[in-house]
Amino acid sequence: MKIKAAVEKAINDQINAELYSAYLYLSMAAYFESRNMKGFAKWMQIQTKEEVSHAMKFYNFVFERGGKVTLKAVEQPQTDWKSPLALFEQVYEHEQKVTNLINKLVEAARADNDMATENFLMWYINEQVEEEAHAYEAVLKLKMVGDVPQAMYMLDKEMGARE
Repeated sequence: MKIKAAVEKAINDQINAELYSAYLYLSMAAYFESRNMKGFAKWMQIQTKEEVSHAMKFYNFVFERGGKVTLKAVEQPQTDWKSPLALFEQVYEHEQKVTNLINKLVEAARADNDMATENFLMWYINEQVEEEAHAYEAVLKLKMVGDVPQAMYMLDKEMGARE
């Protein structure tokens, strides 16, 4: 069954949101690179790639369902933060916002009785649990290390071990 217009529009909006997320995380990577925090930068670069892959999953799904992808301009992300902790607090808030967007997509699919889209979205529901958990874990670790340079150095090395 061809995707219905309301769900198609909502998914197109989500593609934009996912690309904004990638752009935001790339900006965060640049923030860390400029502070010689290569481990944090690597973590954000991996996050950027994940967000692009999320956008592409939505992109391909729309075409699989006989729909049309309509891309919009991606908003410019923030480029500077008060501290690594402030940055990761924003990551956590951002991931909560994305979770809400995915939940609204599920609601739109249910309203259209679109079981294929609802089933497709379950992967994102599960993914968002993981995304929020990783962001919150980073917030807790940054609060733990505070402004201790040696601890921040060790945490930077740990963040750089992400695959």
